[in-house]
Amino acid sequence: MADKSKRENRLQRLVRETGGELRRVSWPTWPEARRLTMIVVAVLIVMSIFLWMVDEGAVWLLARALGA
Repeated sequence: MADKSKRENRLQRLVRETGGELRRVSWPTWPEARRLTMIVVAVLIVMSIFLWMVDEGAVWLLARALGA
């Protein structure tokens, strides 16, 4: 019985502390969120192109090495 009440108290404490932390978070404004989202999308596109190029280069090198 004591274990169950301790678990419930831990869960209640976790929820209470999480709510307190979320109130202290400095949330971005909508313009900031849009700008940061655009930066993330741009980096995603650039990294995707870079990794595609590396993959194509590795395939080309492997094909040359194997004589295919």
